[in-house]
Amino acid sequence: MLDRDGFRPNVGIILLNQKNQVFWGKRIRTHSWQFPQGGIDRGETPEQAMFRELHEEVGLLPNHVRLVARTRDWLRYEVPDRYIRRDARGHYKGQKQIWYLLQLVGHDWDLNLRATNHPEFDAWRWNDYWVPLDVVVEFKRGVYEMALTELARYLPRQDQRNRYLRSGMRARDGEHAHGNAHAAPALRTGSMLLHPAMELPPGASFDPDPQNSLAVEAAHSATKPEAGST
Repeated sequence: MLDRDGFRPNVGIILLNQKNQVFWGKRIRTHSWQFPQGGIDRGETPEQAMFRELHEEVGLLPNHVRLVARTRDWLRYEVPDRYIRRDARGHYKGQKQIWYLLQLVGHDWDLNLRATNHPEFDAWRWNDYWVPLDVVVEFKRGVYEMALTELARYLPRQDQRNRYLRSGMRARDGEHAHGNAHAAPALRTGSMLLHPAMELPPGASFDPDPQNSLAVEAAHSATKPEAGST
């Protein structure tokens, strides 16, 4: 099924683990690595094709993943003539793809490269998000870069705590451990650690974004005794 320009509709899949590493598969009997991808069949939506390809190529079901995002528009690449069957030359030009960003909510052992009788990969690994494009077949590299760049903004945030609060709470926890065996533990608020003795001023709150320094500064000021108080 080709469009009027000779491009076949296709989907690509960037699959994340909990560390925001991506599934990186070695194409069977080659030295090329790539993301799962496959054509959209007649009557399928891109999302339906994505879930079908996800199972056929890596053995995962919809309940194993969370859909994070997709590219807004089609991303296209042309296939050199030497990779095109002779009977398709002059008609088939390449692929146009919708890319999906998924996060694995299952386990590594749920992945199965032999889910069908026609496996696409013979090895896989978790790789840093910005994959080495020099091991991708050359004519796909531009699309990979565009897909990774567009979807990077949707990467799930990691649990990054503010350094000052983290070190400060560690010191206070040590003081309570020596001075009061029954001291209450620190409470977790968003991605921060909030000590039970810390009171926030009216309207202040902890923002889980470690770059938001206003709430942290307000909380820090609230813990200082006022001049003349004991």
